[in-house]
Amino acid sequence: MSDAIETDVLIVGSGPAGGSAAVMLSTYGIANIVVTKYGWTANTPRAHITNQRALEIMRDLDLQEQCERDGTPNELMGDTVFCTSLAGDELARLHTWGTHPRRLADYTLASPCLHIDLPQTYFEPILVRAAAERGSRLRFNTEFLSFEQDSDGVSATVRDRLSGSTYEIRAKYLLAGDGGRSVIAEQLGLPFGGQADVAGSMNIVFRADLSSLVAHRPSVLYWIMSPGARMGGIGMGLVRMVRPWYEWLIVWGYDIAGPAPEVDVARATEIAHKLIGTDEIDVEIVSTSLWANNKLWAQRYSQDRVFAMGDAVHRHPPSNGLGSNTSVADAYNICWKLAHVLRGQAGPSLLRTYDDERVPIGEQIVKRANKSIEEFGPIFEALGLLDTEDPAQMERNMAARTQNTPAAAQQRAKLRAAIELKNYEFNAHGVELGQRYRSEAVVPDGTPEPAYDRDPELYFHATTWPGARLPHCWLEHEGRRVSSLDLAGHGRFALLTGIGGEPWVAAANEYSARTGVEIAAYVIGPGREVLDTYDDWVSLSEVAEDGCVLVRPDQHVGWRAAALPADPAAALADALARILGRSDPAPAN
Repeated sequence: MSDAIETDVLIVGSGPAGGSAAVMLSTYGIANIVVTKYGWTANTPRAHITNQRALEIMRDLDLQEQCERDGTPNELMGDTVFCTSLAGDELARLHTWGTHPRRLADYTLASPCLHIDLPQTYFEPILVRAAAERGSRLRFNTEFLSFEQDSDGVSATVRDRLSGSTYEIRAKYLLAGDGGRSVIAEQLGLPFGGQADVAGSMNIVFRADLSSLVAHRPSVLYWIMSPGARMGGIGMGLVRMVRPWYEWLIVWGYDIAGPAPEVDVARATEIAHKLIGTDEIDVEIVSTSLWANNKLWAQRYSQDRVFAMGDAVHRHPPSNGLGSNTSVADAYNICWKLAHVLRGQAGPSLLRTYDDERVPIGEQIVKRANKSIEEFGPIFEALGLLDTEDPAQMERNMAARTQNTPAAAQQRAKLRAAIELKNYEFNAHGVELGQRYRSEAVVPDGTPEPAYDRDPELYFHATTWPGARLPHCWLEHEGRRVSSLDLAGHGRFALLTGIGGEPWVAAANEYSARTGVEIAAYVIGPGREVLDTYDDWVSLSEVAEDGCVLVRPDQHVGWRAAALPADPAAALADALARILGRSDPAPAN
């Protein structure tokens, strides 16, 4: 074994978690090495829904425009369809991903970004390229084998899969983004709740021009109720758009308790034609693969200098489109903390707050994704698919809803209610955007958590309550239209105040000069550096004009002051010391 290569942070995996972490650390000026056992990025489209929060993070990394160029825009995502086949009978349709006119306002008020569909085959290269351009050292065909850690760092043994040679990488910290079969999570002995291998699924990627069947009802997802299929129980399958309208991915179930099915090109083509509803359309099979649905969440994410993120710690079906988005947010949380600790601007205790803040989120999204699968049950019940095992009778039960009878009217009402329930999968705005942290890196202001005036899973509730994500509104800064979120992020703290709050700016500048902790301080109001263009911030801030909102580098509120105190410098220094785990002397008067 050769002499160890050294770096500040070793990242294992180049997927949404590892790739994002590499971009972030390099952007923050932290040396890092990425290793992946694969020869390049993802070779199947896998994750694809990119929600507002993930796109906000990409915006902070100056990657939003590239993601939007490579993704399918929001307006082509929204007509989620339930049908017997693409060419067959349409059973129901639901506005999704915030596209319903009544919901679109919620989404546009909440964020400067809208959902896009960005398959993992397109997303990962964006991350890898940006990471390399900004200084990450990437090593493909390099398999992580094991690690040992001590009080000063982590020694990882890796193998070059081309030469077969092994060598050591010595890092101060190790980030595990090595996916749902994480070697590092296993070696750490992370405890998991839930259950593995809940159900079996297969992916079939294919190309076919289906525009005549779908362009009039543009969507990412077409759910197929196909009684009598030989695989998948009652036969519900999914035809997912990868590229409109010529590249697709089928998700089809199988009995995980039995032998794994063999799916050759002929069988994959048969399934594709079954779900399309005609064999007159040419189909080119690109790939097939099998995978297991899981309901697993790690009950802690880290041990000493090793931190796991992404699918390594939350493993669940793709329902709600939460997987890659949560992985990106995991990286966003840990990377600013690592940067501040490595620069000597924060104490090591800051890193312990990663578990406190992200473990509850992981458990929530695993349970939500699995519950979304359960919520298909009322649809099956309404269509009469649970009343019989006879495919012909299933067909008759579904068709019965079209009749002019009291029973059919009742069936239609049950189906409408069942489809409405799927908003919890496809329009779960609060789950996607409403994450609130509780940890030592959040300083309470003595106020109770704001009550939700609407369903907290379906609706996002904007607040500056410490721990919440900074609310979005449009402002004007230096002659440009910016989001309030644009004033935060960029790897440093932000302080937002109003007219009369100028002493906060002086306090922030003094603290930065004294400690090296960067704080961008802004006065928002008429005639000031930042204009409250529509008078939105003055109400969203939830503090007096001379109060302040202190925003962490991950755009979550770390602390706020309702009004200007007698000694703003001392108040700010105390809040930052608590967030960062510092032992700061009192500021000079």
